[in-house]
Amino acid sequence: MDRRAFLRASAILPGAAALPRVSFAQSAFDPRPMDKWRSFEVATRVEIVFPQGATRVWLPIPSVDSAYQKTIDNAWSGNAQTAKIVYDGKYGAGMLYAEWPTAEQNPVVELYSRVATRDHAVDFSARRGSVEKLAPEQRAFYTGSTEHMPTDGIVKKTAQDITQGARTDYDKAKAIYEWIVENTYRDPKTRGCGVGDIKTMLETGNLGGKCADLNALYVGLARASGLPARDVYGVRVAKSQFGYRSLGVGTANITRAQHCRAEVYLAGFGWVPVDPADVRKVVLEEKAQPTTLSDPLVQAVRPKLFGAWEMNWLAFNTANDFALPNSKGGKLTFFMYPQAETAAGRVDSLDPDNFKYTMTAKELSA
Repeated sequence: MDRRAFLRASAILPGAAALPRVSFAQSAFDPRPMDKWRSFEVATRVEIVFPQGATRVWLPIPSVDSAYQKTIDNAWSGNAQTAKIVYDGKYGAGMLYAEWPTAEQNPVVELYSRVATRDHAVDFSARRGSVEKLAPEQRAFYTGSTEHMPTDGIVKKTAQDITQGARTDYDKAKAIYEWIVENTYRDPKTRGCGVGDIKTMLETGNLGGKCADLNALYVGLARASGLPARDVYGVRVAKSQFGYRSLGVGTANITRAQHCRAEVYLAGFGWVPVDPADVRKVVLEEKAQPTTLSDPLVQAVRPKLFGAWEMNWLAFNTANDFALPNSKGGKLTFFMYPQAETAAGRVDSLDPDNFKYTMTAKELSA
């Protein structure tokens, strides 16, 4: 498909506009919802270095339409024999699926996704009258266990210990957030975004990892406490407007900028954004040498990341233990990176020598 022939895709925003340029000197971290939206285009180019037999590629597309994100459109180009947008029936996770025959020795595809975002924050001082209510089946879904996120055993016991004495759902959600911030750490040696195996983390006492570990731990503990919660998988697309190097990307290349966040559902407030993993990221990365939770830069973000997100990030999906359609490989713990398969099997998405892909982002003018 030619890039100019943009899809009949979703929800084009007539008023999507970029916010004015701002200084990136350090300032108070305080994301707030605004009437103005910023719009971004993300391009993902994939080249299969060693094709064998039929080749398949799955690229996540923004599939979360909400108060903080709207999909504008998706389009693609390349030499795939088959290329189409498909959606998972369980989570609604969207993707570009592309396939090449054995004869194609240089499979190439490029995906272009445009989204509009605005900062997201919940005012805990006042309940909202028109908040989304969860149906019983939704509540059951978002409090249920997954293969990598059990809600019984040590997860249940840990959640009970953390929330002992908490009187309200808000108190439980906040207690779990503070426990994650206090007791985990960001491990720079963790490959990619981590694996999200929360049972093993708790059993071994090794509470280090990256966002897919620390925020999955938040979600699992919340679910074990009876609170609906979910991971949201995406990628950073711009600098932080508040000057935090660790909470944004400094260049147009976002190939390694994947980041997952978490949401917890609280009656009267709806889906509440949280991100304890980013607090630990600030501790490790904001300064040349790692700092501590008592550092003023950390103290500035810690209270805000329970209830607010800066939307220099876009959300792909909320899928866990996810089976790619028409795949011969096993399930993915999460779907945040480009995926590919050849006759030799699933290609390692974190191995640049065997799976060549580049992601770039640019902010669009009004």
